[in-house]
Amino acid sequence: MNQFKCLIIDDEPLAQNVIENYLKNFSFIELIAKCENALIALEWIKNQKIDLIFLDISMPFISGIDFIKTLKNPPAIILTTAHKEFAIESYELSVLDYLLKPISFERFLKAINKLNIHPSELIKPMINDTESDAFIYVKSEKKNVKILFKEILFIESLKDYIKIHTLDKTIITQVSISAIEQRLPNNFLRIHRSFIIAKDKITAYTQHDLEIGKHQIPIGRNYKTIASRNFNPL
Repeated sequence: MNQFKCLIIDDEPLAQNVIENYLKNFSFIELIAKCENALIALEWIKNQKIDLIFLDISMPFISGIDFIKTLKNPPAIILTTAHKEFAIESYELSVLDYLLKPISFERFLKAINKLNIHPSELIKPMINDTESDAFIYVKSEKKNVKILFKEILFIESLKDYIKIHTLDKTIITQVSISAIEQRLPNNFLRIHRSFIIAKDKITAYTQHDLEIGKHQIPIGRNYKTIASRNFNPL
């Protein structure tokens, strides 16, 4: 798998940390440095090959837009900014994407998927697909935690985080529910904007909610048709 060497250029530590935390979900991107301004970043660019830059526009010394214009052969650039008005100019500079702050993980994911990556290398958690032993690794408390799919009861959204409820524990990880939904096998079903359930763990259900053991989970209004197609009583 190709490794993308990456810089974050932003004078706001909080903005740097948001991108850094998102990048932890992508094993093929290596964060080389976080830079407060473009002049610091230039030293890194001169000394080694950089494949991807997350670049703020409003910064001291030189703006992100002007910095791009100084680069002869720029790497892939994803602009990160709180300002909409630079969008047209930025695309004339052939940037990969333009992300408006605050940046959601879903929007970040779309930008990453624009990288020139072979489909087999697109973001996926580490999965073993051998029948009942299939599993996924998720990052939790600075560790990669292995979770067997057969042990998952349901997954609950907490904005930029999810809570994975299993037979014997609960794991919290920083990834969106939409991102994890794309990587689950067919036994899992989204029944609410905030819940994905394991179909074989349902113990009872009505038109409005369902039970998994002691947990009562609502069925969202926009998901009732999907739910009715999957639950077929005698």
